[in-house]
Amino acid sequence: MLGGFAASPGPASAQPVQRAGPYVPGELIVRYRPGTRGVAEALSRAGTARRLPGGAMRLRVAGRGSVHEALDRFRRDRDVAYAVRNPTARASGFYPNDPGFALQWNLAGPYGINMPDAWALASARSAPGGRGVVVAVLDTGVAYRARGRLRRAPDLHSFVRGYDFVDDDPYPLDLNGHGTHVAGTIAEATNNGIGAAGVAYGARIMPVRTLDASGDGDAVTITRGIRYAVRHGAEVINLSLEFPPSVGAAQVPEVLDAIREARARGVVITTVAGNEGRSSDLPFPGRSSGVIAVAATTSHGCKGSYSNTGPEVDVAAPGGGPDAALSDDAWDAAHCRPGGAGRSIYQQTLEPGLLRFALPAGYYGTSMAAPHVAGLAALIIASGKLGPHPAPVAVQRLIEQTARDIGPPGYDARYGYGLVDAAAALR
Repeated sequence: MLGGFAASPGPASAQPVQRAGPYVPGELIVRYRPGTRGVAEALSRAGTARRLPGGAMRLRVAGRGSVHEALDRFRRDRDVAYAVRNPTARASGFYPNDPGFALQWNLAGPYGINMPDAWALASARSAPGGRGVVVAVLDTGVAYRARGRLRRAPDLHSFVRGYDFVDDDPYPLDLNGHGTHVAGTIAEATNNGIGAAGVAYGARIMPVRTLDASGDGDAVTITRGIRYAVRHGAEVINLSLEFPPSVGAAQVPEVLDAIREARARGVVITTVAGNEGRSSDLPFPGRSSGVIAVAATTSHGCKGSYSNTGPEVDVAAPGGGPDAALSDDAWDAAHCRPGGAGRSIYQQTLEPGLLRFALPAGYYGTSMAAPHVAGLAALIIASGKLGPHPAPVAVQRLIEQTARDIGPPGYDARYGYGLVDAAAALR
């Protein structure tokens, strides 16, 4: 019943992203005063020059230590209007130092959700990382504390009290890895030099266990989890789970009632489009009207081969894995490369045996896509852009209106309103 879990073959390592220094190495910008003679000769003695629009010259200086010597020489020359080093610039976004961030194409790649700028915008609104918003993760549990042989995830820091509706006790610990991975996408600690980054790293996770160690659950257990999350202050609920496509509305009335109650009480619910690769109505709960149903895209900007297509798809978010087969759309023809394995979604989670944590490969699916949107909802709520207590419909509308239109122009059943863009939603 899991919405897109794939077994993980083992940990993956990553190196921190290297950033440019304050100046382009070996370069000067030099401008001589009008009418100066011997400019070409003077520049040729210093290095290789290229004229710039406006009359200045871009000078490449060879040799160690030569830049400072050449700069000093040009500045002493009365015929030189100015001589400066060539400074570097970078995007204004926030680039964290977590080593796993180098693997997270889903957050900062060409077909990611534009998180560096979004993080900067959230901080500018005094809501760094969606600080304080409570996001309930209804899943296989979360490695939120140590108990017995189980250990706490080292890169998940902020929690509120949850509950285990599978074993009916107050310890919703993860015996699978799926729930911890989902929680990491939403709120993994960020810029702390370990693990990877999370979309809403300042949010608080409410772990609610509704799926067992195999990833299976039932309607009663899920309903109890939704109602618990609403009663205990969740502002966002993520449901990375699905019922079989054959299950109709008449078979899950209690789940749909709980979703309606949550929506009426101001809770945003994100869920999966499902992983059967079907082109028809989505499975529940994605088929319900009170949720944001999320399709999955790959690192190429293509629909995932497993991701369902249907009229209830609201938006798309990175889910990783292989590209879908080509459709008759120009976007897919240009972006989809069916046949390869595709890139995973990396977050810190449990290794097999449940005693160690890593950034394992092999996690992809609409389960991985939905928490991106849950994290974005938390950022929007915390930012105050829509007021102090925005209605779920307003949050959903903003996410849809600011999504990047991919696929056929306008709304379509593969990508919904498009690939979510966190920075555009917060601008």
